Amino acid sequence: MMEINAWPVNTAVPPLPPDEVHVWCVRLARPSATIPALFTILSSAEQARAAKFHFAEAQAHYVVGRATLRRLIGGYEQMEPTAVPFVYGPHGKPALAEGDLHFNVSHADGVALLAFARGRAIGVDIERVRPLPDADRVARRFFAAVEYAAYKAVPDPQKPQAFFNCWTRKEAFIKAIGEGLSCPLKSFEVTLCPDEPARLVQIRSSEAGAAGWQLHSLDPLPGYVGAVIAERDDWRLRCWHWPDADDNVPP
Repeated sequence: MMEINAWPVNTAVPPLPPDEVHVWCVRLARPSATIPALFTILSSAEQARAAKFHFAEAQAHYVVGRATLRRLIGGYEQMEPTAVPFVYGPHGKPALAEGDLHFNVSHADGVALLAFARGRAIGVDIERVRPLPDADRVARRFFAAVEYAAYKAVPDPQKPQAFFNCWTRKEAFIKAIGEGLSCPLKSFEVTLCPDEPARLVQIRSSEAGAAGWQLHSLDPLPGYVGAVIAERDDWRLRCWHWPDADDNVPP
């Protein structure tokens, strides 16, 4: 797993070569006075969506997340954040209208992960690790048989970590392939034990298919776990924290 001290704060968007995958951790809480300026970065459709949130915190989190996504894409593509052109797939996955930049976003409890790659499908997921009263029922329903057996064998104190290891890795994969929950979660297997490296084990009983992907576990912040997956194994992972304040951040 990535250690927290491996995620430095970065205010500049670095070049993204084809053999790298970049993941950014963003805290979505911001002073209310900064939200109006971030709101102006959004498209009219995004602004309309933001206006539909009933709670101010949820609205602010959406604005911060979307504005930061536009800033990062603008940095990678050398364009104004307001000019980033989004299109949406049949399952609602956003993409760029043109170019080779692929990205994916996930958020949980005030924290977002934003992942980027060139010329390869990518998926990311994050969750806050906590005990769930129905974790066993959910695992039995959605985990593959091998995964469920591994989960049951984990000592009770480690079960929340094992559960969310599995869940985030599965979510990252179905987001990478763009099928959402239309892809049965039992149709592929991942590792989940806390002392075991993250790996996509097989897809529909095929280890060869799984070999076409590289999976990493992420520890962006204490109490959270994440996962990122991208096509092929010819890339290395780099991770950063986006600044918690807008001071010295490019517009």
